[in-house]
Amino acid sequence: MKPSEPAAPAAVTSPATDSPSPSASLAHSAAVIGVATMTSRVLGLVRDQSLAFFFGASNAMDAFYVAFRIPNLMRDLFAEGTMSAAFVPTFTRRLTTEGRDVAWRLGTQLINALIVITGVLVLAGIIFAEPLTRLFARDFGEVPGKLELTVDLTRVMLPFLTLVAVAAACMGMLNSLHRFFMPALSPAMFNVSMIFSAFTLVPIMPRFGFQPIVGMALGTLIGGLGQIAIQCPALYQQGYRYRQTLDYKDPGLREILRLMGPATLGLAAVQINLLVNMILATGQGTGAVSWLGYAFRLMYLPIGLFGVSIATAAIPDLARHAAREELAAMRRTISSGLRMMLMLNIPAAVGLITLASPIVAVIFERGNFMPTDTAATAAALVFYAPGLIGYSAIKIAAPSFYALGDSRTPVLVSMVSVLTNLGLNIVLVQSIGYRGLALGTAIAAGLNAFILLLLLRRRLDGLDTARIATTFTKIALASAIMGIAVVGVENWLLEIWPGTGLLTQLVRLFTTIVAGVTTLILTSRVLRLHELDEIMKRLRTYLGF
Repeated sequence: MKPSEPAAPAAVTSPATDSPSPSASLAHSAAVIGVATMTSRVLGLVRDQSLAFFFGASNAMDAFYVAFRIPNLMRDLFAEGTMSAAFVPTFTRRLTTEGRDVAWRLGTQLINALIVITGVLVLAGIIFAEPLTRLFARDFGEVPGKLELTVDLTRVMLPFLTLVAVAAACMGMLNSLHRFFMPALSPAMFNVSMIFSAFTLVPIMPRFGFQPIVGMALGTLIGGLGQIAIQCPALYQQGYRYRQTLDYKDPGLREILRLMGPATLGLAAVQINLLVNMILATGQGTGAVSWLGYAFRLMYLPIGLFGVSIATAAIPDLARHAAREELAAMRRTISSGLRMMLMLNIPAAVGLITLASPIVAVIFERGNFMPTDTAATAAALVFYAPGLIGYSAIKIAAPSFYALGDSRTPVLVSMVSVLTNLGLNIVLVQSIGYRGLALGTAIAAGLNAFILLLLLRRRLDGLDTARIATTFTKIALASAIMGIAVVGVENWLLEIWPGTGLLTQLVRLFTTIVAGVTTLILTSRVLRLHELDEIMKRLRTYLGF
């Protein structure tokens, strides 16, 4: 059954007494986003499998990850952060108080401003690509040709920044109208283009005198165009028409641009920490950058499915409640989002920790991805996984401050997180190598989330803390029991059915996951975790049961 999207006008204007509960409404919207995001994330895994198959953890793969870090940093900030924090509240306010025509004009102004601003940044990046790359990956110069390849890939992929900025603006407009499915599906176009490029462009690059990895760089640009193209029909259907106009004096545009700087800084901690990881990892030898990259992608799968989905669904509602000064409604929405996020991400973190090795082996270990790469990537995944809860909570907490018109607090907390991460990583990388970079990032994300929620609780005169704490305790207990069951079943299966064949590994992993999920559900029933009931209800609805 294909998920339908809620009708935005009715949802926005209906009186509170007729509206669904915050938990049910949020679960409904998050489920819509989750279905689309699931599609994109599955394709993302296929994309990463393609990269691992063709390039493994080689010098070329290290160069690609470093070159793509800058435009990908902007993608993460725009698509999942700045647009939600700065643009969506302002656009929603215009939409609610002045109507669609005024809101559309604001959207057009923003798109044109982003094209100009990012165009200048892209041009500067292309010109200064070599010193920029040396800044991030100085140790690559010790491997013949590796630094030069990274510079070339950086120049090819930098225009992706402009493409993803425009795609994110389209996403923000559709989300404000409660049209969540197509924006959440748009990253799938990026993944499809990368998969296509791996099997079509990569093999023919040497014919034109380029290294095979250049084909993947071209694929990022095709994917950026695809992310815009897939959203255009939905915007057109809602009445949007693009105009080549740009007025920097527009009050709404000035407000968005004014908020985007602090919003970027406030939401950038995780991404800056990853950048720090990458810089430090370049000195850990060939493969370290790639191992961390593969591990983070696996860890980010549940964040994309659960954390981002819930946050994206919650932000428009938070903006409306803040605009109407409905603090009690904001508290309920935030509490519902956090509890739902905990119900999904704590078990996911435990699952990634206990099954890191078999997950990495099943997904990546073929082609040029060796067993040694599996062990190294799994080790990084174990240390990244605890950060799941912090990463997801930030995506709810930080935009809540921007909805309240407070851009200063997230920036300050973000700075604390970045400094903490830097200090931890410098210490930990000396003791446990590249794995310490993953652990330091996870700790910093947890600290970032904790401080934000503590300050948000003071700002809103409460945050349903007792209920959130009770839910956290129950979910942590249920997840611990699940983890014990997973380890026991995995060890038992290894004894009665050893082997390293793909089918054998896949069946063992699937059986273990089923046992873990079953244990989690049964334990949650005993502990009376109502969040699970809400999630299961929405899941059955979208599966047609």
